[in-house]
Amino acid sequence: QPDDRGLIGAVPVLRVTRRGPEAVHFVPAALEPGAEVLLSLDWERRFDHMQQHSGQHLISAIAEQMFGFKTTSWELGRQRSVIELDTPLVTAEQVEALEKSVNEKIRDRVPVTVRELAADDPEIETVKSRGLPDDHVGPVRVVDIKGIDSNMCCGTHVSNLSDLQVIKLLGVEKGKKNKTNLIFLAGNRVLKSIEQSHNTEKALTSLLKNGPGEHIEAVKRLQSSVKLLQKNNLNLLRDIAVLIARDFKSKPAPKQLFVLHRKEGDSEFMNIIANEIGTEETLLFLTVGDEKEAGLFLLAGPVEAVENLGPRVAELLGGKGAGKRGRFQGKAAKMSRRGEVQALLQEFISHQNPGA
Repeated sequence: QPDDRGLIGAVPVLRVTRRGPEAVHFVPAALEPGAEVLLSLDWERRFDHMQQHSGQHLISAIAEQMFGFKTTSWELGRQRSVIELDTPLVTAEQVEALEKSVNEKIRDRVPVTVRELAADDPEIETVKSRGLPDDHVGPVRVVDIKGIDSNMCCGTHVSNLSDLQVIKLLGVEKGKKNKTNLIFLAGNRVLKSIEQSHNTEKALTSLLKNGPGEHIEAVKRLQSSVKLLQKNNLNLLRDIAVLIARDFKSKPAPKQLFVLHRKEGDSEFMNIIANEIGTEETLLFLTVGDEKEAGLFLLAGPVEAVENLGPRVAELLGGKGAGKRGRFQGKAAKMSRRGEVQALLQEFISHQNPGA
């Protein structure tokens, strides 16, 4: 269970941990030894942890009673909690029956009590436990849910199951080593989840212009439309790439360097241009994406030139890339430096052809 938070006087408690029998509090400022201070507990955090922890005890106990599923571990998460059950399969029907049963126990207002036993008390043998820490000292703490469960535990708990309000089992996921993870919410987390879902539903109703029952079909229609638009856009980009290349090749005396940037292009767009123009004699520097931030680049041309210039182009653009057979491409973080790359390539060509 996560540790508590709060204030010691006006000083916030950043963390609490246990060292043997002592609770060690981490604070950002020194406290005067022997000073009398007021302790303030973050009750919302504490009560949330109480609800989740007592909820876990209840779920684990009922799951074992109903189906023989033993709990091997659990995690109290920030948004949801997970119980690891020692079984490879939990059916939807079992989840539904388990949820119904635990909520019946909540409505029955079953008491939850805490007692302490001496370490050598023989009754300890009858209590569920995963063992005591090696540095444990003093009495052993046992949490009882009357008539349902008796478990060795050092966490904080509610005093009655009615304080849990409600438990919602969100379903199961495949765990490790033939185990199953059962996901749950307890108490106020259920209310917060409902509020969040309701707000999402209202937002979707406004955006999709229909009722909640029609949201799924509306989204499916939108997805189909987007796929069609993406397909049409890709075909248009391919056509544009071919036209750009043919226009360049139609010039009476094609230049040895071809530079092009297009914001909405992609890797395929650049490679089509390179294929159409041909890279045996022409050096191509192509970029797509945001003009001043991140994007993609392609350097294509004679193999020796690309091998020499490719890593330097990537460095100038603040990116990384790789190449083979006369092409070097990758991601760029500083597209605003395209001008510097163009100058580098122009200088290279000038040195290769001093009389040009």
